[in-house]
Amino acid sequence: MTMPASRQLLLDLFQRAVSAVDPLELVARHLPPPPKGRTVVIGAGKAAARMAQGVERHWQGELSGLVVTRYGHGAPTEHIEVLEAGHPVPDAASAKAAERMLAQVAGLGADDLVICLISGGGSALLSMPAPGITADEKRALNQQLLKSGAPIGEMNCVRRHLSAIKGGRLALACAPARVVTLVVSDVPGDDPAVVASGPTVPDGSTAHDALAILHKYGIAVSDQALRVLQDPALAAPQPDDPRLAGNSVSVIATAQQALDAAAAAAREAGYTPLVLSSSMEGEAREVGIVHAGIARQVVEHAQPLAAPCVIISGGETSVTVRGNGRGGRNVEFLLALAIALDGLPRVHAIACDTDGIDGTEDNAGAVIGPDTLARAAGCGLDPRAILANNDAYSLFARLSDLVVTGPTRTNVNDFRAILIEP
Repeated sequence: MTMPASRQLLLDLFQRAVSAVDPLELVARHLPPPPKGRTVVIGAGKAAARMAQGVERHWQGELSGLVVTRYGHGAPTEHIEVLEAGHPVPDAASAKAAERMLAQVAGLGADDLVICLISGGGSALLSMPAPGITADEKRALNQQLLKSGAPIGEMNCVRRHLSAIKGGRLALACAPARVVTLVVSDVPGDDPAVVASGPTVPDGSTAHDALAILHKYGIAVSDQALRVLQDPALAAPQPDDPRLAGNSVSVIATAQQALDAAAAAAREAGYTPLVLSSSMEGEAREVGIVHAGIARQVVEHAQPLAAPCVIISGGETSVTVRGNGRGGRNVEFLLALAIALDGLPRVHAIACDTDGIDGTEDNAGAVIGPDTLARAAGCGLDPRAILANNDAYSLFARLSDLVVTGPTRTNVNDFRAILIEP
C-alpha cells in the first residue's frame, strides 16, 4: 500500500529535523586544541555515544574516557568506552557509571583536558545521591517528579541539589584540569546548566529553590534529604566558583536548529512554514488544544497564514499521569489535537521525540489525519476515554499510526508539525 503523500511529507520533515541535530559532525567545530597533558572524555545522555563517535572522528591526538547513555542508545567506539544505564528511572548501572566517571577524572593536573559530552537524559543516567540519601529513596523521588507534571527544569533542579555529582560537582572533581563541555540541549531556553542537571555547569540555583519545587507539587522528602538541602557544606558550587575558572561550555545542537531544518524542507515541498516556538511547555493535551485552534483558524480564515502550510513547534510538554494506560507526551498531544480538530478536513500532524523514544515506550511518536477519530470509532475505540486513561499509545498502535524509528542518538526534545493541505 502506498503511503499518503501528506504522511510521507510529515515523516520527511521529522527526519530532516533529526538529521540537523546529529552530533556526529557538529562536535567538530567546537573541539579545543589538544592540551600539553592528557585528554579524557566523559559524558552522559541519550546522545553521548554519538557525540563520542564525533570526538573520535575529529580529534587529533590521543584520548581515553567513558560516557554513559540509555539502554539501546549505544554506538561503537574505539577509545571511549560506552556504558548503558537506566532511563528515565536510574538503576544500579547509573550509580556504577557515576562512580567510574569520578574515578576517571581523579588526579588530573593543570595541563590535562576533560571534554565533557552532555545531552538530555544524563540526569538519570549519572546517578550518585548526596551523602545520606539511598539510591532507592532518590529513585522513588524521581518517579514522583515524573508523575507530578513538573517541567524538566524543575525536576532537574531537585535532582541537582540531591546529587553528589550534578550541579557542577563533576567539574570540581576534574579540577585543576580544564573542562570543555559540549551540550546537545533538550531544554527550553537551551541553558547548559539545566541539561542533564549540569554535572559540569553550575546554574546558580539553591537548595531553597529545590525545596520550593517539592512543596509546590506536594512531594514529601525524608529527614535525610531535608538535611542535605539545609546543609551549606553540601551545597552545589556557584557559577563564580574560582575552582571552575577557565572552563568553557558550548551548546552544539538545539531544538531551533531542528525546527529551522524542517521549515526549509517544508518550503522545498511547496508549503509555507510557521515556526511557533522551539520552547513550548505545558500539559501535552492542553498544548494540543491550542495547536488545534491555530490550525482551525488557518483552515477557516487563512490566518495567520494561508494553506498550504505547516505549523511547526518544539519544546517539551509534560503529562500529569492520572490513568494507567500506555502513553507518552507526544501521543497524548496528538490524541488531544485529533479530538479538538474533530475530523477537520485537510489537516494532518506528526509529533515525535527527537531521541526516537516517546516517554518509556518503543515509538518516537505518531501521526494523525482527518480520519483518525472515524477510524478509531470503527475499531470500537473511545478516544476521550483513552485520553483520560493516558492510553494514547494503545489507540495509535491499533490504528497502525505509531512512528517507530528506534534510538536516534540525539535529543533536542519534541518535534511537532501540523500540515494543512490546499
